[in-house]
Amino acid sequence: MDNDAWAVLVEPEGKVHVVEMIEGVRKIKGLGVFDAMATIAGVPYGSVVTLGQKQLTRLPPRLPELSKGMLRRAQTISAKDAGYFVAKLGIGSGDSILEAGLGSAGLSMHIARALGGSGVHVTVEPRSEHADVGLKNLTRARQSWTEFPEHHHVEGAIEDVVSQIVKHVETFDGIILDLPQHPSAIAAVAPLLAVGGRIACYCPVTSQVEHAWEACEQAGLNVEWAGELMERQWGKASKGGMRPVNGPFGHTAFLLIAQRTSIE
Repeated sequence: MDNDAWAVLVEPEGKVHVVEMIEGVRKIKGLGVFDAMATIAGVPYGSVVTLGQKQLTRLPPRLPELSKGMLRRAQTISAKDAGYFVAKLGIGSGDSILEAGLGSAGLSMHIARALGGSGVHVTVEPRSEHADVGLKNLTRARQSWTEFPEHHHVEGAIEDVVSQIVKHVETFDGIILDLPQHPSAIAAVAPLLAVGGRIACYCPVTSQVEHAWEACEQAGLNVEWAGELMERQWGKASKGGMRPVNGPFGHTAFLLIAQRTSIE
């Protein structure tokens, strides 16, 4: 088993509960009143745990499970967008990544998993009520995984806290911005981007993409790609075969990727 600080319990329909493994009887939202240590500790992964009328399967606290069972306040970046950012920025072991707009830390957990134990992750969030939730989700991940990056959190608008950011890391291999407005943030942090490094912007509306594009060009960055990712789920048809599942077509936001290709 991984670290037993947190236990993942999954209902038959897929709902995930992340339970802190501490001693004592207490009420756990959605599961009732019980002693987590007495009930769950030592139960092998894949085994069924009975809680009242519920039958739940214990699974390892991997990224998909912690993401599904995460605490939420701010809207989170979806796995399809988070995965694209990780891939396009080339985030991996030993990198230093700056992320502005921590929110509930949906993207942050993907970044932390990709960085592993030898990277550095700096997060920035101006709203403490969002940061409180996001940092709790990152704590769950850190206590559940065998490897986790060096993490620093800075509170405030990113344009105002650059001096605090560079106390932790002076140059970043990747920067991701999930903000209401991108131009001033891009201008503030583009000088921190290493040559070859990339900046990514998450933009809910098209006007933000245009403004982010212009700001990247003004900062001397080369815009590589801008657009959207669509997600379409398929399932089994009642009379056999496969067909698209009824529901919304999976647009979430517009994305932009830009790279620093020169020192100037």
